[in-house]
Amino acid sequence: MDHSSLKALLEHSPRPEDGPTPDESRIQSRYAAFADLVDLAPAAAFIRDSAGRYLWANHAYAHLYGTVPEEVIGKYIEDLDAPAEADQFRALDQEILSRGTPVRHTLGYRRRDGSAGRAVGHRFPVRESAQTCVAGIYVDVTDHLRTTVQWQEAEENLQALRDHSGLPCALLSVNGRVIEASAAAAELFQLSPHDLVGRRAHTLLAPEPDLDRLHRRWKGLISRRTRRVETSAVLVDAHGLQRRAQLHLTTIGHSAARARHVWAVVTHQSLAHEAHPSLTAAQIRILSLLAEGSSNGDIATSLKLSRQTVDYHLSRLRHVLGAATRPALVARAYVLGILAPRAWPPRSATAAHPLSTV
Repeated sequence: MDHSSLKALLEHSPRPEDGPTPDESRIQSRYAAFADLVDLAPAAAFIRDSAGRYLWANHAYAHLYGTVPEEVIGKYIEDLDAPAEADQFRALDQEILSRGTPVRHTLGYRRRDGSAGRAVGHRFPVRESAQTCVAGIYVDVTDHLRTTVQWQEAEENLQALRDHSGLPCALLSVNGRVIEASAAAAELFQLSPHDLVGRRAHTLLAPEPDLDRLHRRWKGLISRRTRRVETSAVLVDAHGLQRRAQLHLTTIGHSAARARHVWAVVTHQSLAHEAHPSLTAAQIRILSLLAEGSSNGDIATSLKLSRQTVDYHLSRLRHVLGAATRPALVARAYVLGILAPRAWPPRSATAAHPLSTV
């Protein structure tokens, strides 16, 4: 039965000799449209008689075998499927014919490329030419299942990386709320993972001038003007201790207009310390030159300051940072995250550019 035969079957069912009524004509016209729909639908559909011979198949079903409907109709199950699969399909057909009711079914089959395929659908009895036949309609879910497995594997790999890498990291919503967090992130903030999840990220940051710049860069991420940001911020743990951290922010999600989530990863962090007054740009520049090995006189010349002004700033820095000597002052500047740990010449950890001096 080809496509035109199916249409004829639907359009010319037995009726009184005086012809169809107007209502019957509308019904037949509706079924004709249905025949077109089924023939071109992406779902694979077929009709077989009780002997396993194909009476009809649509394009999607024929495509499973790499052919066209005209090459399927009239053939038997064994002509298209391997013996083991043919036996399985015949047994299922007989179950439908015996029960006389539809059955939801998932079947495996061999794809044209030799790989295993999976399809989900229904088989049900139909009357054709005074005999009960088996019809079936299936959706191929092979690619969907494969994608699902790959997605699950990626999720498992990501969770393993998150939980065992030792890096503090968290998945943030576009509103800055913590959705997931690693054990290292919870330890960083002296919180349990349960207490960290659900927190707003801004409550974990110390208020400082850098926050405005961080907020602007965050908005750039969410709007997809940029995909990645490397920056720094001062984090505050549950005991009020602060530490400067290097943050890597990366968006995820396929929307071109707006990010779905942001991964935040801490790659470097200073020692935890009590909050201290913010340092001025001049003080940070003095610390940079001091770390470079400059004398007080060299610093004064470089910054065009008087020697007394440099001495005052150094005395003030030793007091603020709790360092009694010049080497201790440089060491404290690094361990507290004031100076960038991987930069030479020494520079501020908050500098926006590698050559910035503040």
